Amino acid sequence: MPQPYSPDLRERVLVACERGDLPQVEIARRFQVCPATVSNWRRQEREEGRRAPKPHSGGVPSRLDAAALEVLRQLVAEDNDALLREYRERLAERTGVTVCLVVICEALKRLKLRPKKDPSGGRAGAARDCRRA
Repeated sequence: MPQPYSPDLRERVLVACERGDLPQVEIARRFQVCPATVSNWRRQEREEGRRAPKPHSGGVPSRLDAAALEVLRQLVAEDNDALLREYRERLAERTGVTVCLVVICEALKRLKLRPKKDPSGGRAGAARDCRRA
């Protein structure tokens, strides 16, 4: 994913537009941004009165709340040798929340739950490599 433009660049573009010396397309070329970007920044300043980008929204909230994470912790304590799909099924039975295997894997990482080692020295259990689940 490309990086967002810096607030400093946005400010310089808007100042150049306020001067009115150059057309908007030439300003976009000079600062190496798309003319639509310049237009959007000007519209945001005019309609919303903001010259800075919006703060990051924080992303999509997790489907597993604190109660579901605690249930998952209990499931691992009960049986540390289960597969991710088994944890997913048991979690759905107890909480009614159905999530994909990646969410279970990430939740286990967030809870810092380590997989149980099998006798051959490899990884065994629920939190083994998420890509295999």
